[in-house]
Amino acid sequence: MIFFTSDTHFGDPRVLRIDRRPFPDMAAHDLALIQNWNGLVGEDDDVWHLGDFMSARAGDCDQLLSRLNGRKHLVVGNNDPTTTTEARGWTSVQHYAEIRTDDHHLILCHYAFRTWNQMGKRSINLHGHSHGRLKPLPRQFDVGVDAQKLRPVRLEQIMKRGRGS
Repeated sequence: MIFFTSDTHFGDPRVLRIDRRPFPDMAAHDLALIQNWNGLVGEDDDVWHLGDFMSARAGDCDQLLSRLNGRKHLVVGNNDPTTTTEARGWTSVQHYAEIRTDDHHLILCHYAFRTWNQMGKRSINLHGHSHGRLKPLPRQFDVGVDAQKLRPVRLEQIMKRGRGS
C-alpha cells in the first residue's frame, strides 16, 4: 500500500502551541505520531512524507526513521534541515514528485498549487504545509497530520471523504 502524510514536525514544540495539537509535551506528541504511523503502515508499504518531518533539534533523523514502518520517501518542506534531507533512512528525497497509483496521476509537493501538471486530465495534487487551513480545491488534498487525524492516509481514504485542502 501507499500512504501519504506531512507536517509531523517531530521534536518541534511550536506545533503544540500554533497548531493546538492535543499533547502535554513533545515526548507524548512524538510517541503518538509514531504509534499512529506504525498502527497503519506495514514494513512493505511506501510512505510519501510531503515535508516538515522533524526539527533539527529533535535528535538523530536516521534513528527516528528506523522507528517508523515502511519505505519512506521525502518531498522536502520549508522546515526540513539538511540533517533531515541527508539522512540515510529515506528511500528517496526530492522537492517535487509525480507518481501513478491505480488510475491516478498524483502531483506531490509540500506546497499546495493553484494549477498543476495534467490538471485538466484529472490529476490530483497532494500537499502539506497549510495544516488544514486552506479552502479546498477540486482534486487537491492536504495530507498533513493536522488535516488527517494525526496519521498517514491512503489516497482512497481522502478521496472517499472528499476533503480538499
